[in-house]
Amino acid sequence: MSRILVVDDEQHIADGLRFNLEAEGHEVLIATRAAEAIALLIDTGEAVDLVVLDVMLPDGDGFTVATTLRASGVFVPVLMLTARGRPEDVLKGFEAGADDYLSKPFELSILLARIHGLLRRRQWNEAGAPDSGGVGATPGSGDPVPDVYTFSGRTLDFGAMELHARGRSFRLTLMECGLLRHLVRNAGRAVSRRTLLEEVWGLHEETDTRAIDNFIVRLRRYMEESPSSPEFLLTVRGVGYKFVPEGGKQAV
Repeated sequence: MSRILVVDDEQHIADGLRFNLEAEGHEVLIATRAAEAIALLIDTGEAVDLVVLDVMLPDGDGFTVATTLRASGVFVPVLMLTARGRPEDVLKGFEAGADDYLSKPFELSILLARIHGLLRRRQWNEAGAPDSGGVGATPGSGDPVPDVYTFSGRTLDFGAMELHARGRSFRLTLMECGLLRHLVRNAGRAVSRRTLLEEVWGLHEETDTRAIDNFIVRLRRYMEESPSSPEFLLTVRGVGYKFVPEGGKQAV
């Protein structure tokens, strides 16, 4: 059984989600305001497995809630609900730390499928990939990625959702884990921004690919000795990015 926090001030939506999620065996908490959600998850440390977060709230917005959670070290999966559904809103949600999104109005079956998908992904990360190849294995294109992967004195622990680099540990979101898994799986090969948007995030429309750039900038801050002169997450001009586990020079 999972514990799910629903943050939505529309009573009929919150009640409907509670009824359907409890019918499937989940425990459901309800918050109707941004401050209430933040207090539950940060101030009181309420343990939940997933947050369903509406963008529009009476005392703020879901973007701010997600950003506050991530800045405070709360990395629970977040499914964001938005009435606008524009690509820029979706990308703003991802930038804030959301792991998935769904536009209102939505079909209940689709929302439940998204919720179950995020719960499975979290359980899979925590349990470790079933096709794990062992610590230190270097995948080739399409090969399985070990759930603990070491390279050049750095460790990606996908189970714990952490990157250990430069003597520090950095917590990763599901979105960041997904992006790194894909790049590691294709180590040494250039991967286009469009491919990353489609295969990692499931965005198939004409979406601004700069969101990928913003994520890469953040991951470089974690991973690289000098983020402005990266060795591992390289830019391939006119294409996208390439992960080089042994380190290399920035593409020109």
